[in-house]
Amino acid sequence: MLTRWLQRQWFEQRRLSPALWLLLPLTGLFIVLAALKRFLTKPEKLSVPVIVVGNITVGGAGKTPLTLWLAQQLTARGLKPGIVSHGYGGENTLPRAVTLADSPEQVGDEPLLLARRSGVPVWVARDRAAAGRALLVAQPEVDVILCDDGLQHTRLARDIELAVFDGRGAGNGWRLPVGPLREPLARLVTVDAIICNNFSGQQMPPQVPQFAMTLQAKDFYHLDDPQLTCHAEQLVGKKLYAMAGIGDPKRFFCTLEALGLRFEAHPFSDHHAYSAADLSFAQDGILLMTEKDAVKCAGLTLGETWVLPVDAELAPALIDLILEKLRGRQAA
Repeated sequence: MLTRWLQRQWFEQRRLSPALWLLLPLTGLFIVLAALKRFLTKPEKLSVPVIVVGNITVGGAGKTPLTLWLAQQLTARGLKPGIVSHGYGGENTLPRAVTLADSPEQVGDEPLLLARRSGVPVWVARDRAAAGRALLVAQPEVDVILCDDGLQHTRLARDIELAVFDGRGAGNGWRLPVGPLREPLARLVTVDAIICNNFSGQQMPPQVPQFAMTLQAKDFYHLDDPQLTCHAEQLVGKKLYAMAGIGDPKRFFCTLEALGLRFEAHPFSDHHAYSAADLSFAQDGILLMTEKDAVKCAGLTLGETWVLPVDAELAPALIDLILEKLRGRQAA
């Protein structure tokens, strides 16, 4: 409940409520601690280029779909990418490879989704520099590393930084916990590109290249049998429930509405650990969910359940920019 209240205050209210004003001392403390951590952290440079995908706001903004798109595009250009991630909620103090047999409790929901979808090596650890080192030892053919959600992880030196925003933008523009910003908007001046996922790009520094990203819905697949698919039209007129435990559940619900579907919406917090009781509301109908939720819900649902995969779409110019910058930095 507190998370949902904060999300509303951060992203839907442009004026600070009295309750948020009371948090100002904590924001000051957060700023000091974040600066101290950055000052005391010595970045570790790996033997291959590192591309960091992240955001300066809390919650999801489309980083995982972008990471998948980058892995596919780099592979198509002849490179051999690998992916490192923190693995939110996983048991990954030490570096470990993500396998298809792993559970989200072991490695986190997003790394498991990345491993299933990307076809490239995925490693997780709280220390992403350590994860990168372990990945390169195990997979020496990897020649570029993608770091999913690593903008604030200064332990890992990087060659390219991509900052992602979704339709919520920077919210009220304040730092945590008064606002949703992990870092100030001025931080964006130092990134290599800003990725706008259904976002106009307002408030963004004009000198930094911006690229529009859209998430294109594919056919639904059955939770218990991914080979079984259906079109959205086949679900029209049926009793539908939709759930989403992502950074912005409304984004998923809007996608379903754009497909012509009418449903009862059930938002959950990002990275929610589901139980069968959480999903019992859909016993008398059909449940629709995101791929990120699907990796955690196998065996929990009581009825017919369909998963909606999405693919990121961006201009090829982003890959051209990345390769150009990598060549320039390697030459230097």
